Amino acid sequence: MTEKAHPVVAIIGAGPAGLYAAQQLADSDCHVILLNRDVKPGGLAEYGIFFDKYKMKNGLRKQFKSILAHPNMHYFGNVSVGSNGDLTLSKIREMADVVLVTVGAQGTKWLGLPGENLPRVYHAKDVVYHYNHLPPWSERTYPFGRKVAIIGAGNVMLDIANYAIRHLEVDEVIAIVRRDPSAVKFTRKEMSLVYNNLDLPALDAEIERTRLVMESVGKEPEAAKAFIVSAEKRAQPAVSATRFRFEFLSNTIHIVGNHEQGVTGIVTEDTSLQLRQDGTTTRSVSLGTTRFLPLDTVVFAIGDQVDGGFGLPTTEWGEFIKHPRPQFPIDGTSYEAFDPKVARPITGVFLAGWARQASTGLVGAARKDGHNGAEAVLDYLATITPASDPTTLINAITMIQPHSVTKAQIEQLETAEQTAASEQNLPEFKFDSNQAMLDALAE
Repeated sequence: MTEKAHPVVAIIGAGPAGLYAAQQLADSDCHVILLNRDVKPGGLAEYGIFFDKYKMKNGLRKQFKSILAHPNMHYFGNVSVGSNGDLTLSKIREMADVVLVTVGAQGTKWLGLPGENLPRVYHAKDVVYHYNHLPPWSERTYPFGRKVAIIGAGNVMLDIANYAIRHLEVDEVIAIVRRDPSAVKFTRKEMSLVYNNLDLPALDAEIERTRLVMESVGKEPEAAKAFIVSAEKRAQPAVSATRFRFEFLSNTIHIVGNHEQGVTGIVTEDTSLQLRQDGTTTRSVSLGTTRFLPLDTVVFAIGDQVDGGFGLPTTEWGEFIKHPRPQFPIDGTSYEAFDPKVARPITGVFLAGWARQASTGLVGAARKDGHNGAEAVLDYLATITPASDPTTLINAITMIQPHSVTKAQIEQLETAEQTAASEQNLPEFKFDSNQAMLDALAE
């Protein structure tokens, strides 16, 4: 890229991947126009990390504030992109030299089970957005009953368990896990928050119940148990009498209830494990036997998928399609969008973060992927002559979305929220609607 070349890069999505990519591209003399669906930047760093991790969130906010302060950076929040959005991807492509998509996985993944539409059946991401005050989820209600099942075995499952156990103080939380105890994906630190609510006799019983299956495929039951109970060293004191337990090798197949009462229980099918032909990986197989678990709330923590209405081709499992033979790979990984109908890359459109691979890693992983996506963009820009004017896209945003929020206004909003927190003697305050944020800015 020559010294006089200042390409216009539109980044759609201002979560960690988008922000760290924006920093790298702005440092490389690009005009970066950062478009964000939410009013405030941060994405899952702002609205996905558990709400009481104030120190972590504030540290990330300081980093993001520094990134947005770059003179080559233009931020516009409260701008939606998609077939029904304020701008379409195709229009943005016409006004920028290159587009980097870092919108995350804005869709929710469901299993298509009978009863998924019953009252008190939720997707974990919706609940997380609710307690982290992200509009419009912050404006909705998510009532929990006394006996909660969470489908999944990852860090999000434990976030929901933490919320139900330490903040809602329900009677019982059951984690329903399709695979065996060695397949859990949470950390010891995450488990330590609810460890003192864990029913240890029930865990021992599950280890014994799954022992023969695990050993038949070369897995070690005692090692799996040891990892879970290792959280005891840093376990937080219990604040409720909630019973927390696991149901392993259990596949949920039916949610029972009605629209008047809501959920009354779930039917699970017992599963086993078989080695695949490669002899090293396993697959889950149904045993045909079922059990009924009485409960009143179900939360799916099974991962996310991209928004199918965004404007890019998607796979059947909910990911944007990447170029199988990328022209600008980074460490052998494709960051280039691809259209399988014409078997060609979508020229000038790149993917990073959860938009590239949904539900993969946390902030550190998103940061690395954002940097890699930026490197792929820079490699592409080295092959073209930039021809876009940043004011064209900026003016289009201003005209189409009169309530877009700039980086200067984000600082004003932060001041308003800090003032409200101080006046109400709260560790943190967030406005619960976009309109409330806009009203605060108007004042």
